[in-house]
Amino acid sequence: AQEQWRDMAAFPASVRQLFNTHPSTASDTVGAVALDMAGHLAAATSTGGITFKQAGRVGDSPIVGAGCYADDQAGAISCTGHGESIMRLTLARYALSLTHDRPPAQACAEALGQMYARVGGCGGTISVTPNGDVGIAFST
Repeated sequence: AQEQWRDMAAFPASVRQLFNTHPSTASDTVGAVALDMAGHLAAATSTGGITFKQAGRVGDSPIVGAGCYADDQAGAISCTGHGESIMRLTLARYALSLTHDRPPAQACAEALGQMYARVGGCGGTISVTPNGDVGIAFST
């Protein structure tokens, strides 16, 4: 048990083990997107963070365009997964930018694929377009 704890305490190891192989224990993120009757969009993301997070770490949830984003003309999206990877790609902004010429589920899946290819991170998204089309994708 102590050896396993030492392995998990090594931050890169915990990210690799928690997010890329054990998504059910990775985090407790709650995300929501909404489109109201007036056509306004909203997104919200709440997270408990990553196990063994480094002191002072700020995750992706409070960073606009990374873990969460809403714009009445572009759409709304909430993300979960490996925060550092999400921040590097600004996953929320990137995924919504793809929805102008493809369905939101496809756009989100492609954005997650790009995140994995570029920085090795896994995650999930929920999104809604101004037309009310919903997209859900995950790579965990």
